[in-house]
Amino acid sequence: MPAKKPVQPLLTDTKQACPLRGTWVSFQLVDESGNGRPYAGLAYKLVDSTEQSHEGILDSEGFAKVCDTYEGPVVLTVDSAYKGDEKDYKWLMTRPSYPLKITELQVRAEKTRFLRKDGLRVENNPAKAKADQFFHVEVRDLVEKFTHLPPLSKSAHPPNYNLLKVMGDLGFGPEKIELRGVVLLPDKHTVLEVRPLRAFRPMLSKDKTFSALNLYQLSLFASLSYSNFGQEPAEKPFDIVSFPLEPSVGYMFGNSLASFRESWKVNAAQTSAYYPLYEDVPYSKRFEILPFDPTLYDQNKSDLGEKQEHPAKLHFFDDGKVKGGSDTQAFITHHDEVILIAVRGTLEGADFLRDTDAEQVPFEDGVGKAHQGFYDAYQAMSKFVLTYLDQFYVDQKIIICGHSLGGAIATLLAEALRRKSKKYNVLLYTYGSPRAGDADFVNGAAELAHHRMVNNNDPIPSVPAPWMNTRKSIWVPGVIISFVTAPLGALIFAIGLSRTGGSPYEHHGNLHHFMPVQFKGREQSAVLWDPGCDSIEEAACTKALKKFGDLPDRAAFVQQLFHMSDHYMVPSYIPYAWATLRRWQQTQESGTTVVTKTEYDQVYYQLQEMQDRLKTKEAELNNAFQYDRQASQREASLLRAEIGRLNTARQRLHALSFLKLMPEDIYGSATQAPEHKINVDRWMAKKENKVEVQLAMIPQASGSELRTA
Repeated sequence: MPAKKPVQPLLTDTKQACPLRGTWVSFQLVDESGNGRPYAGLAYKLVDSTEQSHEGILDSEGFAKVCDTYEGPVVLTVDSAYKGDEKDYKWLMTRPSYPLKITELQVRAEKTRFLRKDGLRVENNPAKAKADQFFHVEVRDLVEKFTHLPPLSKSAHPPNYNLLKVMGDLGFGPEKIELRGVVLLPDKHTVLEVRPLRAFRPMLSKDKTFSALNLYQLSLFASLSYSNFGQEPAEKPFDIVSFPLEPSVGYMFGNSLASFRESWKVNAAQTSAYYPLYEDVPYSKRFEILPFDPTLYDQNKSDLGEKQEHPAKLHFFDDGKVKGGSDTQAFITHHDEVILIAVRGTLEGADFLRDTDAEQVPFEDGVGKAHQGFYDAYQAMSKFVLTYLDQFYVDQKIIICGHSLGGAIATLLAEALRRKSKKYNVLLYTYGSPRAGDADFVNGAAELAHHRMVNNNDPIPSVPAPWMNTRKSIWVPGVIISFVTAPLGALIFAIGLSRTGGSPYEHHGNLHHFMPVQFKGREQSAVLWDPGCDSIEEAACTKALKKFGDLPDRAAFVQQLFHMSDHYMVPSYIPYAWATLRRWQQTQESGTTVVTKTEYDQVYYQLQEMQDRLKTKEAELNNAFQYDRQASQREASLLRAEIGRLNTARQRLHALSFLKLMPEDIYGSATQAPEHKINVDRWMAKKENKVEVQLAMIPQASGSELRTA
């Protein structure tokens, strides 16, 4: 009797042939290293063209094989719900607003990592050698509900989406609007490399104390608030939304960072790359842009009309197109530890009018009085913010930032939230902000953690002046006249402008002033400090020299307006914030002090020179004629107060000359992150952060040769 012909294995190596007749399918889920263990034990389902389901569990190598399937391709899904006990995932699955369909596959993919630091796919996967088919897949390819997941990334080996569509059109499998899954061909072994589900999120310190990290990071997001949300379609979406516009709020948080790509553009005109410092986190811990899925969330359905919810409406406030609107713009987003709010500054003509609407009105959410225009804008966006917090606040730190007008609105918003019954934990950073409230408001908000940045000779923090309590109908014509008559003296500007009662406008928060220090030659540096005197903060010493009762000389303010370049974010505040972060990093690494001896000598000399000029003027006033003695005494009193403040500035400069930094001074609570050094090193590897920039220089020359021109 002739020997039987041995049965040939249908797979290679270790996988045995199927003993039954009919077609078979085998597959393996692996990570980028070719390891299938991250996906071991996952439940899967195969559906063939007769609508028969074949369910099973992946083995310890992420492998499965199904025999005796009906001839033709099958569709694979790995869609079992997460049943673990990690509270963060359980919260996302059960939260009252926009609960997410978290699958076990998603959780496993979030716990894998990219082999390449930039998140680009590796060229060769070791498991590919034993495969008849090899696909790059993502979690969204294998699950039913996917709108909360990131967009698809570019791939050299994508699954066959066209075949899946054809099979869906032909009615393959259960009747559905769209067939979901990955198509596997019969009698073949398929390896599916699952892309790690990781995201970038900006590092932020939750400490109340100032940090160079927050100074830089929040300058970028205050600038991003000037961009649109970038959603398409912008209004009344029907089934899907996308965020293709760069730069935009939606693109950064809903597209780029969610897909593990580092974004740097926050302004359409921006040419220099300013990268935020990012941390590599599981996708579910990113700054969230909420999903849009009318099949899952009734509030997303387009037939709701104006009541329809979609990401742009939930995350972005812009009432500029609303009749009677305040033209206020802001965005809000969150993760499990932080809620981030950024408020736009002056942009449109209506914003400038609001800046000058200086009448004081009661601040109903706290104490004191607020600037009418800023208060109206705060009220316009208050409901938007509170609605979001009602849905997604779970004891996170609320970090608010704003530039210019946005800083003033953010100040009112932050104080109002701090006083709510929920006792929100609020941290505020503002850039070039005007005064938002009177002295009573400032005193009442003393416990609000607020770091207020002023750049060099930025004029906007000088308004509204303490003496203002007037309507724009008087103030605006005064501005026009002041420019026309400035060469002859701007006294007309003061006509009709006096405080009609109440407390004067005051600044709130801890001042951090960027003061450039110029030297001969090409060297320059910048000292970030709180000088404690008006002469430095507003760069308008002349206002202390020419006072008339309650009114400062208008020429000083007009001169400041010619320094508007100091007010802009991208060309001024962001570079200064970046330079400060880099300087503090270098200072900490080298063990040197924040202010070098060269800088100390230079600034100290300037302070002494300013003080001498004020003393000379004081002496002149004391020798004034008898008929003007009362006015002279008032002016002399103001000068003496400023002379005292200059003494304070010198003392603070002296303290800085001995100050050495710790990592916590630079990064705050972010130093506690397990991968803090890796995150910082990633940022430092950018070529843009290695460029020698003058503002980050620490001058080495010394002595009297480096005197200000």
